[in-house]
Amino acid sequence: MHDHGASAQQARGGTGGIVLGRPFGVPVVVGPSWFLVAVLITWVFQPQVARALPQLGELSWLVSLAYAVLLYVSVLVHELAHSVTALRMGLPVKRITLHLLGGVSEIERQPQTPLRALLVSVSGPVLNLVLAGLGWLVLQVAEPGTVVGELASALTWANLVVAVFNLLPGLPLDGGFVLEALVWRLRGDRLAGTVAAAWVGRALAVLLVAGPLVVASLTEGRLPLLTVVWGVFLGSFIWVGAGQALAGARTRARLPGLVARRLARRAVPVPRDLPVAEAVRRAQAAGAGALVVVDAADRPVAIVEEAAVAAMPEQRRPWVPVGDVARRLDPDLVLDADLEGEPLVEAINRRPAPEYLLKDRQGLVYGVLVLSDVERVLSPQAPQPRQAPR
Repeated sequence: MHDHGASAQQARGGTGGIVLGRPFGVPVVVGPSWFLVAVLITWVFQPQVARALPQLGELSWLVSLAYAVLLYVSVLVHELAHSVTALRMGLPVKRITLHLLGGVSEIERQPQTPLRALLVSVSGPVLNLVLAGLGWLVLQVAEPGTVVGELASALTWANLVVAVFNLLPGLPLDGGFVLEALVWRLRGDRLAGTVAAAWVGRALAVLLVAGPLVVASLTEGRLPLLTVVWGVFLGSFIWVGAGQALAGARTRARLPGLVARRLARRAVPVPRDLPVAEAVRRAQAAGAGALVVVDAADRPVAIVEEAAVAAMPEQRRPWVPVGDVARRLDPDLVLDADLEGEPLVEAINRRPAPEYLLKDRQGLVYGVLVLSDVERVLSPQAPQPRQAPR
């Protein structure tokens, strides 16, 4: 699987887990849930290994653990294929995370053409099929009843399972992204592709949940309970992912209305040592919605945080300098006032903050962009943000 693109409403921050390394510059994180799955796979496959290799005795547990490791190595290779393909196209990759249900590559920007989206999507399953073929070749020369033969079989089947499952044509699986790209190419509309692939994903989720339950009822419970539980688990995961894709499509449909200049709040420049009460009075008198701290040469050096001012008791405001409730400007907090749509969201995602300073093409201060105003535009339930008076 891969996950590309993000809205300004997404929570940011680190993902808990162990960083295995940074192949191709991409951090690979193993989530805590992976260890639970590794234990489960080891426990499920140990009897099979013990029957196939009785000479191993208790060492069959180690070979069974190797099954689990090979499965997740297959998942890691799959995600690396997505990430490397994206990097070759100039799309930044935040990280790869291995977790309970496999893995995800966090690609920070959307591919801009159907062909590029298709190539990113199929690269993972294709590499898994190649590895399955290599495993099959090893099986042809490995002696039956040996550890090498068993592990080659595990490598072959693990990669086949990862490839085939991910090629199912519904979001959030790779096959869903393939379907999205094909509909996008045929209809000329990316959102139409997303909606189609998401609804197919929901249909797959229903089949994964209902199928094992129906079979179990028809066979009077002879279907293993683990199969039923796993079907419900996978179906729930796909249903949730498809729902998130639909929500993302609705958000992207509102991106044309996301224009930095329209959302900019008029900003009043204030010196760092001015009391908060006086700074607020000046903003209100000017009909402005933001405050920018300037130095002695009237250069902007910080943005006053609206939330910090709102949280300050009225009786303290005459005694606290405005510089104490301001966020120092760094380059990522200064945005081009001409940004709009997806490029504006990407700029915000690079450096999440409550407020940003907007500058025009001449380098002059245009206003302040407040994140909550952006989120109102992207939320279908909320009213449109007010525009600053000009």
